[in-house]
Amino acid sequence: MELLTEERVEADFCEKLGTYLGTIQRIIFPITFLFILLVGLSLNLSVMWILVFRIKRWNRSTIFLFNLVLADITWILCLPCLIYYHFNQLHWIFGDALCKLTRTVYHTCYYCSIYFVTCLSIDRYLAIVHPLRSLRLLKKSQSMMVSLTIWAATSIGSIPVTFLAGTQICENNKTICSLYVFSKDTGVTLPYSLFSTTIGCLLPFASICYCYCSSVGELRRAEMQRLKRRDLLTKLMCSALVIFALLYLPYHASRNCCIILRAFRPYVPLVIQRADAFFFIEMAVCSLNTCINPLFCFLAGGDFREQVYKIARSMPPFKRWRVGNRRVTVCPR
Repeated sequence: MELLTEERVEADFCEKLGTYLGTIQRIIFPITFLFILLVGLSLNLSVMWILVFRIKRWNRSTIFLFNLVLADITWILCLPCLIYYHFNQLHWIFGDALCKLTRTVYHTCYYCSIYFVTCLSIDRYLAIVHPLRSLRLLKKSQSMMVSLTIWAATSIGSIPVTFLAGTQICENNKTICSLYVFSKDTGVTLPYSLFSTTIGCLLPFASICYCYCSSVGELRRAEMQRLKRRDLLTKLMCSALVIFALLYLPYHASRNCCIILRAFRPYVPLVIQRADAFFFIEMAVCSLNTCINPLFCFLAGGDFREQVYKIARSMPPFKRWRVGNRRVTVCPR
């Protein structure tokens, strides 16, 4: 059984180029990562510039937004090596240390992104349901401590990835940068993946659902002048729920499925191969969250929206439009 398991692992890493799994890694992955590098980095850097240079007074939401964008930018900066790796026929030339670092940073920033989206939802919930108490419960200094705690706890929780991932030399002298999902040590990877799923996905998802239901219920009992605020809250919460439903939950389900099949059904390579294909597709799709997360800056940050409007109104096309309007109003007189 041990021999068959090792052979299966070797096939997982070194024999995918001739199958549709190789096509996914050689074509879909690099194209998706290249799109994220161009679009996602531009969006997140623009948001970061507005947060740092245009917003003078930060609040709790601004702090969480800044850390969300920082997590996405940090992850995106790892993409050039991965893009070259996948375009280079899955041949890693950057050494074992950088391979481990890339996989660990991906894992850390991925879950930091989830946690900060959850923090934004909780912040809106406190502002709506407990407006006075929230001023004492979550001040700016405490928000900074929460953010630092998230970074520290997620970094510590990602340490196992450093040991489970790494480079591997195939029979054709090609060096690959492996994922811990395909490790033969399922006695370690399965509990770790299930733990990460519970702490990093299911609990945040349950928290957002609770915040959404409680906040909407409170706003329905509020006066009519808060309808606009309710609409923004609804859009923010719905966006978070949709992202979890379409990106985070399927990714975790496919990841756990790959490891479970390797642990309990190592003799069904065709089923494992299909599970791997689904996981690869979900991994590529889930990476697009870095392009979607800037949406939260517009929905959650009132100051951020105001700055975006100011920048838009100062652009030449809008200036000419306003000048034209003034001339139209002046001409009849």
